[in-house]
Amino acid sequence: MYDFNDGNGPVPAHQHPNGGGWVADTAFVTSSAYVGADATVYGKALVYGNARIAGKAQVCGNASVYGNAEVCGTAEVRGNAWVYGNASVSGNALIYGEAEVSGKAGVLDRGRQDETI
Repeated sequence: MYDFNDGNGPVPAHQHPNGGGWVADTAFVTSSAYVGADATVYGKALVYGNARIAGKAQVCGNASVYGNAEVCGTAEVRGNAWVYGNASVSGNALIYGEAEVSGKAGVLDRGRQDETI
């Protein structure tokens, strides 16, 4: 059980074998992905391929992060957002809604994105 501080209280979860971060049992993270010790993946989020979730980053809701994408710092990817390819989301960035960040795109610091870039 782990409390993701999303208002749902403690939910069934486990620590990811590649990095030790917390993953809700409702989320899906492949063994090839990395979820760092302070990172979290919850809701119905998907993380797969060689994706990296590091720092205190969060991936939640119905968001997907895959390929060689990286989400790090205190960045959040949530809603129905997608981050993929070689994209990077870092700092205090927030990716949400129906946004897509792909290719070699980067969103950093206090960037907010709710559309495709």
